[in-house]
Amino acid sequence: MMRFLLVFLFLYSSISAAEVYQNSQAFLDAVFAGNSPKPKLLWLKKDRRQVAEQILGHKVQGMRVRYWQQQARSVWILEEIGKELPITIGVVIDENHIEEVKVLAFRESRGWEVKHDFFTQQFKGAGLKDNHQLNQSIDGISGATLSVRALKKIARLALYYHQEVQTKTN
Repeated sequence: MMRFLLVFLFLYSSISAAEVYQNSQAFLDAVFAGNSPKPKLLWLKKDRRQVAEQILGHKVQGMRVRYWQQQARSVWILEEIGKELPITIGVVIDENHIEEVKVLAFRESRGWEVKHDFFTQQFKGAGLKDNHQLNQSIDGISGATLSVRALKKIARLALYYHQEVQTKTN
């Protein structure tokens, strides 16, 4: 019985372990050609928090969000739950349009297909409409619906946050 329990725990931990495709610092180094700016903070004041919660469809944790910025270009490393576990996503925005979306870490047992370029390239050039929706459609992936939704929410949220740092003071 003890052997069975140990085997089960080993297999469970292997299945549920995060698959890290790129760590945050490596992502920032790639985006900023090895010259990453110091991180800045966007404070989640009442109005910002309300819009962020509307975009995500749930409460937002924390009082502030870290981001990196050079001129009109910003980078956001955010997390959103797929089905049960968080997906870590890097989003690069330039001139209020998405330049890149990259899955940095994926922790779910399903839906990992969202990490591939064939999916993430769809976000390139996307902007935000007045109603906080993306201005272009993103095709889903059969069997990865919740992961697709998570990436779309994070893309929208990063675009919203970017607009906030471009137009308002922190």
